[in-house]
Order: sequence, then C-alpha cells, then structure tokens
Amino acid sequence: MKFARILATLCFCSIGAFAQKDYTQLVNPFIGTGGHGHTYPGASMPFGMMQLSPDTRMDDWDGSSGYHYSDSVIYGFTHTHLSGTGIPDYCDLLLMPFTGAVKWKNTEYRSPFAHSSEKATPGYYEVLLKKGNIRAQLTTATRSGMHQYTYPAGTTNGSLLIDLQHRDLVLDAYLERVDDRTLRGYRRSKSWADNQVLYFYIRFDLPFSSTSTTFNGSEQKISANPLQGKDLKAALRFKLGADRQLRCRVGISGVSMDGARANLDAEVGTKTFAQVQAAAKAAWNKELSKIDVSGGTRAQQVNFYTALYHTNLVPNVYQDVTGDYRGTDGKVHNARRFNYYSVFSLWDTYRGYHPLMTILNPGRTTDWINTFLAQYEDGGTLPVWELAGNETYCMIGYHSVPVIVDAWQKGIRNFDVQLALKAARSYAESNRFGLDFYRKQGYIANNQEHESVSKTLEYAYDDWCIAQLARSLGQDSVYRRYIRRAQHYKNVFDPATGHMRGKLGARWHSPFDPREINNFYTEGNSWQYTFAVPQDVDGLVRLHGGRAAFGRKLDELFSTSSQTTGRDQPDVTGLIGQYAQGNEPSHHMAYLYNYIGRPERTQELVHRICTEFYSNRPDGLIGNEDCGQMSAWYILSALGFYPVCPGNSDYVFGTPMFDKAEIKLENGKTFSLNAQRGKPGDFYLQSARLNGKPYFYSYLLHQSITQGGTLDLVLGSKPGPLGTKGGEQPRSAITDFPIAPVPYIANETDRFRDSVRVQIVQPDASQPVYYHVLVDGRQQASTQRYSGPFVLYRSATVVMQQTYGEAQNLVLEQQFYRIPSDRSITVQSEVHPMYGAGGPDALVDSIFGSSNWRAGGWQSYYGKDFEATVDLKSVRSVRYVGVSVLQDVSPWILYPSEVIFSISDDGSNFREVARVHNTVPNDSLGVQTQRLGSDVQTRARYIRVKATNGGPMPAGHVSAGQPAHLFVDEVLVY
Repeated sequence: MKFARILATLCFCSIGAFAQKDYTQLVNPFIGTGGHGHTYPGASMPFGMMQLSPDTRMDDWDGSSGYHYSDSVIYGFTHTHLSGTGIPDYCDLLLMPFTGAVKWKNTEYRSPFAHSSEKATPGYYEVLLKKGNIRAQLTTATRSGMHQYTYPAGTTNGSLLIDLQHRDLVLDAYLERVDDRTLRGYRRSKSWADNQVLYFYIRFDLPFSSTSTTFNGSEQKISANPLQGKDLKAALRFKLGADRQLRCRVGISGVSMDGARANLDAEVGTKTFAQVQAAAKAAWNKELSKIDVSGGTRAQQVNFYTALYHTNLVPNVYQDVTGDYRGTDGKVHNARRFNYYSVFSLWDTYRGYHPLMTILNPGRTTDWINTFLAQYEDGGTLPVWELAGNETYCMIGYHSVPVIVDAWQKGIRNFDVQLALKAARSYAESNRFGLDFYRKQGYIANNQEHESVSKTLEYAYDDWCIAQLARSLGQDSVYRRYIRRAQHYKNVFDPATGHMRGKLGARWHSPFDPREINNFYTEGNSWQYTFAVPQDVDGLVRLHGGRAAFGRKLDELFSTSSQTTGRDQPDVTGLIGQYAQGNEPSHHMAYLYNYIGRPERTQELVHRICTEFYSNRPDGLIGNEDCGQMSAWYILSALGFYPVCPGNSDYVFGTPMFDKAEIKLENGKTFSLNAQRGKPGDFYLQSARLNGKPYFYSYLLHQSITQGGTLDLVLGSKPGPLGTKGGEQPRSAITDFPIAPVPYIANETDRFRDSVRVQIVQPDASQPVYYHVLVDGRQQASTQRYSGPFVLYRSATVVMQQTYGEAQNLVLEQQFYRIPSDRSITVQSEVHPMYGAGGPDALVDSIFGSSNWRAGGWQSYYGKDFEATVDLKSVRSVRYVGVSVLQDVSPWILYPSEVIFSISDDGSNFREVARVHNTVPNDSLGVQTQRLGSDVQTRARYIRVKATNGGPMPAGHVSAGQPAHLFVDEVLVY
C-alpha cells in the first residue's frame, strides 16, 4: 500500500512536471534584433496590442523596430513596435526615468546601457540605465502594461520624462492631468501609416509632486487645463518610498482615452508587477506548448521556440475590451462576433505564416478573415498591408485572398464566404496598380506600371485562389474567368532565356540580365521570380521544356554566382546561388524538386538553409522577420514540410530537424512526427508510415494533421526512394481552360529614324493574331491577320488581338517612335544602368516620361552631373533651351541645383547663353517635375547643357550625405 502511494505520487509529479514545462526558457527575444532581422526584445503578450520595449534608434531601415543590437544608448521605452518590417513606424508614447535636472532633448536624456544588464523573456524585459543607474523592468497584458523603475540607493526623488514627439512626424498630441497620479492623452502621427492614432491612460502608484512640460517650444507647469499641440513633453517628479521604486500602469487604445482606461482597468487594474508578469508567462507557455519538440541541439530548440515566439507576436489585437475598434474608414465600429486585429504583412505572410496558423490557430485565423471582411466593408477594400487602421498599399498583390481561400479549403469556414468572394473580385476587377492593363492584355508592361513582372505573376496566383473559391461555391462562370487569368504568368515567360522577363509595351525589355535587381521586379530579380508559379508547376515545367530541363534550371538557380547587378537591395540576403532565403519570393523554391521526382535535392537544401541561416544570435535571422514569415518558414521546415501553394491542402516534404515533434491541435487532438535516424545528422528521407501504414508520398494533406495521428519517418545518410516514383509526388496543375502565351513584338527597340521592320512572334501557331496600325490615333487600314513582317515609316501604334475560345480578346499595343532627323545628341555623362530609358536618343525624341519614374521613362545620373550636346545639323534659329527634370526626395532623386546652356556654331567654341537655378527646396517631398530652361532668341548648331547634381542628400533625410540621382527625360531645343 505504501509502495502504491509512492508510485502514485511519482506518477503525479511526472505528469505535473511535463504539464508545467517552461517553454519560455527556450526563447531568446534578442534573435533578430541584430543584422537585418528588425525585431525588438521587449515585452508583449501573444498577439498583443501593446509591445513595451526600449528604443535605441531614431530612424533608418535597420531601426524599423526602434531597437538594434549594435546600438549603445536607450532613448526610452515605448508602447508599440513592429516586428521585422522593412519600414519604420510605431514607437509611440515614450517614457524615460531619470534623476537630476530635466533634459528635453533626446540626445541629452538618452542613456548608455550594456547588453550584459539586459534580460528578455516572453512578456518581460529588464535593463540597467547607466545614466542615473536606474533599473527598468517592463511587462504587459494584451492592451496594457507596467513599467517598474528602481532608482539607485540614496535617491529620495525620482523623475520620469514623457515624450509625445518621439520619432514620427506628430500631427497632433494631447496631454491632460486627471489627478496627481493619473495622466491621459493621445498622439496622432504620420510615418508609414498616414494617420496613426494612439490613446493612452497612465496611472502611477505614487503621486507626482512637481511637473513641467515643454509645449510647442515653451516650458510650463502641468495644470488642470489640458495641452494640445505637436510638441508635447512632460517631466514628472515623485517622492520615492523605501523601495525606491516607481510603477506606471499604462493602457492604450486606438479608439479613445476612455477605451484606454477600460483596457487598463480590465487587464492590469491593481495587480502587482509580478502578477502581470506571471500572467504573461503563462499565456506564452500556452502558445509555445502547441508544439513540443525533442531531440536536436539546445541551440536548435532555442531557434525553434524563438521562431514560434515571433510568429505569435503579430497580427495585433486592435479592439478595446468593449469590442470597439477604429476601422480603415477612420470611424469607430464594434466587433461583436469576432476579435479585430491589425498589422497584416500579407505579401510576406500568405506564403507560410498563415498556412502554419491554420494548423496552430484556426480560431484566430477565423478572426483575421473576419477582420479582412470588416475592413472591406468599412474601408472599401481587402487589406494589402494594413497598419493601425491605415491601408498603406505597401507591397503588391491582393494576398488577403489566398489567406481566405487557404482557410476555406482546409475547413475553416466561420465567415461569410459570399462576401469574401465579392470582396476578392472587387479588388481583382479594380484598376489599381496595373490591373486594368493586366486584364486587357494578359500581363503588365513596365511602361504601364512598375514592378510589372512581379505584379503579373502574383496577380495570376491570387486569381487562381479566386478560381478555387468560386469552384467550391459552384460559380462556374467566375471559375472560368479566373482560372484563365491564373495562367497569365505565361505572358512574361521568355522561352529564349528561360526566365520571367519584363516587357515594354509588347516587346521584351532589352538588354536583359536575370541577376539585375531593377524596377521590373519587387525586391528581387528575374531569378527570384522565374519560379513564382505555385499554382501551376506542371505548366511551368512545360514552358521550360519538361522535367529534366526544369530540373537543370532549378540546379542553375542554386549553383550560379550569387553576385547580383543593378540596384542595391538589402532584402536580398541569404543567397545560395541566386536563391535568397532572406526574402519571401524564394521561400518555396527549394521544395519544387519534389514535383519532378528529385526530393533528395529538396532535403539537402532545406537542411542547409535551416542549419546555416538560422542561429541563436542577435543576427540569427538572415533577413527581415517580416511579421512572422521568416520564422514560420523555419518552424514548418524544421517539422519537415512546407506549403508550396497555399489554397490547396498539400504540405510538401523537406526533412525534419528534430527526433520528435507533437502538434497539439485546437480540436484536442495531437499529431506526432517521429524521425528515426541511422546516425545523428542523417537527413535523407528513406521511408514513411502514416498512422502505422506504409506511406509513399512526398507530401502530406492538411486533414492528415488535423485528424490527429502519427507520421513516422526513417532518415538515412544517402538519398532514399520516397517520392521518386510517378504518382508519389505532389502536383500543382491547371488543366481547365488552358491558354497559350500572347504574341509579342520581336524588335529590341521602339525608336527608329527612317523606317522600321516590325515582326510579331506567335508563340502558339494555332492561335491566329490580328493587328492594325494607328497613326495619330487613327486606324490606317482594316484589321488583318498577321502573316509576316511589315514596315512603318511614321510614328505609330501597332494593335494586336488574340482570342482564347470563350475568353474576351486580349488587346496588346506597341508604340513605335520616329526620332526627328534634324537633330542628334551626344551624352558625355555616364547613365545609371538601371535607368537608361531608351538610350541617348530618348533625350531628343519629344516623348516625356510620366511622374511614375519607376516605369522607366527617365534617365538617371547618380552622384554625377549631366552633360550633353545637341547637334541641330546646321546653324539655325533657337528660341528656347531647357531640360525636363524630376524630383522625388524619399528615393534620393533631387532636382539639379543649376543648369547652364551654351551654344556653338562649330562644336568646339561655346559661349553661355542661359543659366537657370532650381528654386524648389531639396526637402520638398512627393514626385514633382519641372522644365528648367530659358528663352534665348539666338542662332546656333550645337547646344550644350550642363546640369549640376543636386546632391548630396540633405540633413534630416534617412540617407543624409549620400549621393543623389539626377533624373532627366528630355533636352528641349525650340
């Protein structure tokens, strides 16, 4: 009996110990705070509205989260932070403890610190501020949090600075004294979000005995009268108790000060700091325990659980405890049936993050989709990149659609699906960002919309998702329309190079370099987009000439030189060949080998990426964390699979990092993955058993996971047979309503002097092409079937049509420009290779670039002056000389400071006839153009123009002191 009692006690203790496993000890919040990870180390609850963290940097790309591990000073502690984004924002409501006299300038109140004094675990952060020797501790609830500051021994009075002007451009701010322990207020600011609103309510556990503020440049006492302006800071002094501690309880809201107070009362109230911290720790253990891994090294487990931690930081709750939220229309609404969220980095997260959440968080996935639909109803559009109620339209595509469709296909359906389809079609049928051209001609040309190749490819995938939803709902005509559009990727595939290649009009952009990062692609180059067809891998394989040729192209991707050309793109990191793990477009590519029966190559690459590009260091992320996507890739890949094409239910096999993983599902079931290795380090899949039965496929269905069960894998040191035979591989194919690529113009340039021979290429000879020619907008002859090259003698537009069965005609246009024969130009300056805009002749072709300079109509002279000479062929009257220029300060384009015009009869002896100075300030924001020129009333044959570069970039710019672009598109001589 005594033995039985002891045994029962031991069993109970073992079960209890397992249930109380502290996963937070395996999280290192400093991973990603160095390098280009752009994460923050501070305290937050899972998906919390508040992110209470130190700010060490005021600006720049690597300061997007407000913190960078390489910094040595802390400005203070703010209540909102972004996780891993590539654009700065947030960092609202700065609090900074201090001793001694108040210092209002941030360069004076900031404090040095040492990383050795920092401590960070999920829901908690601590640091010692060297200035004043003050210990700062932070913890949070969902919409509220606590600061605890311990002042040094011997201190009787402690002070606290509140800065509402910190970092962003302040549109309006408000501060009100409620009583001697309470402040409330708000800040409206502009950075990435045009109008971000944060309300706050602060309670102190001690009364402030004296106060002062700086208000729009003047210092005064805080009184019963509230202060409102753009420059608000406050300094409070407190008489400390024996513990020398000051505790601040802060609630925040996007709705109102009353909402901030309600959030604070409901979540923190009168709890102690330790109680709030303990609740945060418990919440984090609940989320982290959803996957239990064993085996591997401790460093690998830390990498894994830190990744899981990062995936639980965003999106953020964006409603008060009352259900009130600020919508994308700027108005206050109430979410009655769901929880409303913000911060949707969908271009990144639709790929791996959201599919992971369909496994781990189907309930929150439902909330996010209902948030999407609320944003459609409130603001008129599904989110693209929504931030604090502001639609930023950052990045490309309509990638809320694959998130919706992927969830629907996996059985997550607690939302209005008819509204979802309507919302998806509303965006797809709009004219935003080149969609009108995409529908009209089957692709986007870069002279119509920049990043045209990437947009064409990603629109086609999004359209495939719409097609799947329509088919599921039995809407056949909608399905037909969008499944055809899903094949538009074929229209930017160049069979001659085997790459996705940009077009200008209906001709290929030339010269072409697949390594060049330019404005045809979004944060990448052709290599990083050539495989961006997850919806129709079979079709992409056929375009390449079959499986063997496709495999060779994949091999080349991973083995070619990692050197890129063109624009410096800091997002393109973690290169293996031209594969870039540091940016999202590459994330599915290593898994494509499974589709052609070469799974061993996927296993080799995934093992290498997991091992080399994720580490337990501040710079342990190879690129931006991007709101969880970089970490989601690691979690899924470390488990042994990845969703190549969200919108279907397949997860394609890679290779597991751990000996065992248990996924604990919301439905109460568990899915276990077991990896039996011949020896440590083996990663090639040999065989598999699913729920005890032999399993021969190199992919897994979502329902196999959610039904619970066990997947047993055997791994060896050499490639195994699993997934190498026909029928065992995943398949991605569009088989309904196939279309052929559209015709294109073979000519390499659209400019000519006397005449031009126009050749149309028909990729599919069975599809006839019809064309006609427009001169000055008038059709010159009846539409005819193309049978061979024809000649143009005047500037004209060639209009082509091709029909696909029941589909509407696709209409393509190519303009040809005859360059005036009465002049030529010689350019002495070196043009930037990315911005050639048709070469020297483009400067005298009487064709002006649009304000969308990314479309390619402008020439750039980067860090250089512009000098060119126009030859009029004979001495003649000249009434006016000028140059057309552009300024867009944010991307480093400045007007020239001055332009000098000189004339000559012989081309050797020049005399100045005009000098024009730019009067537009070099900090004047927005895209703007002007003609800098002068009336001259003279005679000459040669006109020389010298434009002085307006750089370097001015003080206050994120790249102050760096060279500037000088953009020119026409030299004017009348």
